[in-house]
Amino acid sequence: MKLYTYSGETPQEALGKARNAHGDEALVVETREIRKRTASEAGLFEAVIAVNESAELPTNNQTNDSNTSTNSIQQRLDDIAKRELERKRAQKNNAIFDENISKQLSRAVKEISELSNQIENDDVIVDFSQKPKKPSTAVIPQNNAKPMISKTSSTIETLNKRIDSKIQEKQGNADELRGIKQELNKLNDKLRLIQNMVWEDRGPKQDINIPHEFAEIYRIAKNSGMMPQHLDAIMSLSLELMPLKMRESSVTIKRYFREVLRKMIYCRPESKDNSKKIMMLVGPTGVGKTTALAKLAARFSLEKRLKVGIITLDSYRIGALEQLEWYAERMRISIQLVMAPEDFLKALDSLRHCDYILVDTAGRSQNDSERISQIRKFLQSDYKINTSLVMSANTKFDDLRDIYNAFNILDIDTLIFSKLDESRGLGNIFSLAYETKKPISYFSVGQEVPTDLLVATNDLLVDWLLDGFTNPFK
Repeated sequence: MKLYTYSGETPQEALGKARNAHGDEALVVETREIRKRTASEAGLFEAVIAVNESAELPTNNQTNDSNTSTNSIQQRLDDIAKRELERKRAQKNNAIFDENISKQLSRAVKEISELSNQIENDDVIVDFSQKPKKPSTAVIPQNNAKPMISKTSSTIETLNKRIDSKIQEKQGNADELRGIKQELNKLNDKLRLIQNMVWEDRGPKQDINIPHEFAEIYRIAKNSGMMPQHLDAIMSLSLELMPLKMRESSVTIKRYFREVLRKMIYCRPESKDNSKKIMMLVGPTGVGKTTALAKLAARFSLEKRLKVGIITLDSYRIGALEQLEWYAERMRISIQLVMAPEDFLKALDSLRHCDYILVDTAGRSQNDSERISQIRKFLQSDYKINTSLVMSANTKFDDLRDIYNAFNILDIDTLIFSKLDESRGLGNIFSLAYETKKPISYFSVGQEVPTDLLVATNDLLVDWLLDGFTNPFK
C-alpha cells in the first residue's frame, strides 16, 4: 500500500482530488482539519489516501479526456441488474424425499384400486356409501409404496375423465354423477395428504407427534429454512387450536397454518404523522445499506412529496460517498458528510426543516465490536433517532442471529431485509423476527432504484415463505 495526501478547503474537495487521481476504490486512511476557517482565510482540510501499488490507476489526462466514467454508479447498477436477471432464470426443484421409508395408505385408496379394475368394463357402478377409515389403518411395504401411489393417481385421473364424459352423455343422471365426482375429489385430496406422509427415519426424532394430514405443510415450512425448534412450537400451537373439522382438507389446514404464522411476527407500518423523523441505517458490509437508503429517499421525496435530507458517516470508501451524491443530485436532496459526533449534531440542526433525515453508516463486521461502538457515539444526542438494522436475506440464520446480537448495543428499533430476490427460502428471516420480537419495516427485493422497495407486511412474508418469493415489480 502507498500513502498519498491531498488538501482542499472542504473535506469533499480533498476527497474529490483523491478520487480523480486514484479512482473509487482508494481507501481513506484519515481526514483531518489543518486550518480553521476564519473571516479572512478559508479553511484547509487534508485527506490521507491508501492505494494498492499493484493496481493500475487511470492518469489525470485519461480522466479528463473521457466523456463517460467507467466507474459510474449507473453502469455498475446496470451490470448488477443484468447478472440478477441471468441468475433468476435458473430454477431448482424442491426437496426430494427419501425412497427407503415407510408409507401408509387408507382403505379409500384400496377402494379406488378396486374401481380401476372395474373401469375396464362397459358399465361402471361406483358405491361410496361406506366412508373410508383413517390413513393410519393400512401400511404398504416400502418396495411397493411408490408404484401403488402412482397407480392410484392415474386411476383417479381416469375416473374423473370417465365421469366427465358420462355427465355429457346422461343429462338425467347429472346430479348423481356430480355427487360421485365430489366424493372422488375428496379421495383425491386424501391421497395427496398420504403422498406427503414421508418422514426421515435416520434423522432425530420429533419432539411432537405430527399427524399425517399435516405432513405437507410441515415439509414446506421446514424446507423454507425455518429453525426446527420454532417450527415445532408453531406446529404445537396449530394442533392445539385447530378445530377437528378443519383437518379434513389440506386446503383448510394450510389456510389455518398461514394465520398462525402471521400472528407470530410483527411488521411495523409506516408512520402517518407529520413529525420529523431521523432514520439511521446500520449493518455489516455488503448488505446494501446505501442502496436501501437511496430507495427510502426516493420513496419519501418522490412518492410522498416530503422534504428529505441525507447525512453520511461513511468516509471510509470514496465510492460510497460518490454513490449517494449521484442519487442525491438526481432527487435534488441535500447531502452532508460528517466525520465527528459534534459535527453530526450540527448537521442535524442544519436539516431541521426536513421531514425525514436519513443517515448512512459504514459497514461493520459483527465481529468488530470496537467499530460498532463508535457508531453509538453519534446516537448520544437529544434527537430521537430510529435505528434500523439492514441484513441480507440470503444469510443463514445463525449468522443473522450473530449480526443482530452484535449490533443490538445500538438499541435496534426495526429490521430491514435486503436481497430477497437472491434467497432460496425465507424461513431464516421468519425465525429471526420470531426469536428477537423485533418488527420488520422494509423489504428490499432488487437493485432497481427507486423501485424494488416494499413496506413489510405479515402477509407478504408468510406468502413468500410458503409459496416462494415473487417480485411484484417484475
